[in-house]
Amino acid sequence: MKKKTLSSTSFIVKLIIGLILFIIMFVAAMIFGAADISIRDVWLALTSPSTSGDKISIIREIRLPREIAAIAVGAALAVSGAIMQGMTRNPLADPGLLGLSAGANAALAITIALIPSANYFITMVACFIGAAVGAALVFGISAMKKGGFSPLRIVLAGAAISSFLYAIAEGVGLYFKISKDVSMWTAGGMIGTTWGQLKIIVPFIVIGILISFVLSRQLTILSLNEELAVGLGQKITQIKMGLFMIIIILAGASVALVGNMAFIGLMIPHIVRAVVGTDYRYILPMSAIFGATFMLFADTLGRTLHPPYETPVVAIVAMIGLPFFLVIVRKGGRAFT
Repeated sequence: MKKKTLSSTSFIVKLIIGLILFIIMFVAAMIFGAADISIRDVWLALTSPSTSGDKISIIREIRLPREIAAIAVGAALAVSGAIMQGMTRNPLADPGLLGLSAGANAALAITIALIPSANYFITMVACFIGAAVGAALVFGISAMKKGGFSPLRIVLAGAAISSFLYAIAEGVGLYFKISKDVSMWTAGGMIGTTWGQLKIIVPFIVIGILISFVLSRQLTILSLNEELAVGLGQKITQIKMGLFMIIIILAGASVALVGNMAFIGLMIPHIVRAVVGTDYRYILPMSAIFGATFMLFADTLGRTLHPPYETPVVAIVAMIGLPFFLVIVRKGGRAFT
């Protein structure tokens, strides 16, 4: 009992430190950029509705919705990656690597082509369906042979299906002459994010993350051993279906909001496990905070490297994530602790 209390206290301390880092990064993201913004401007924009001016408008209409999108997407992808790694016990699992993002991307392209007048809600639902199809194809191919779901096989299947689905998206774009529209939507960045988009997407992400917290204890047991979970009376099929639905919602909503963004769901859970251990009651909340902080950092870096021009956030994430991925592959998944 004493050990549990100490563990909980240690987690709370680490959680507070994580939140402090998140707040610092959020303030930095609001201040730095092509426009000269001060902390006072940010404070007035957030706390004084009657205050107006060019800088206040930039904060309220451009930077704030953009950074909220970064927070939501970073948290969603990190949590969905953690769930995937725990559920499949695969250290290389990531929504961007296992077909979910590619499926959502293909569905988005088809929706733009066939239903040009589709509103944001319809587009988001299409991304959910696409993410589910992409994941089902990857897991289905991986399970075709005995001993399926090995880290190598599932990554190879993910690479093949992702390439296929991206090709479909490109083909649809070329055939219907909407390549520019699809590329602008799925370029992997927060440019042009509006409050209207956030009002539709963010509630789904928040609900998905909160439900994942509720299922975190079951996920912890499932990540250790399925036989153990069955022995403890868990309904494995229902729990897996619930977790799978959460992954689809989080990945689909992320693609609908900012496009393709790989490696976040791979990196963040590994970093978090090194900090808080293997209990998903701790991993999922910390993954949400670390993922949001990382996306704020990546977006701020993209805006400040070469102002007033922007470096694509997806390129920054890939530059950091690819070496991380290769290290995990080289270690044979031993980084998964």
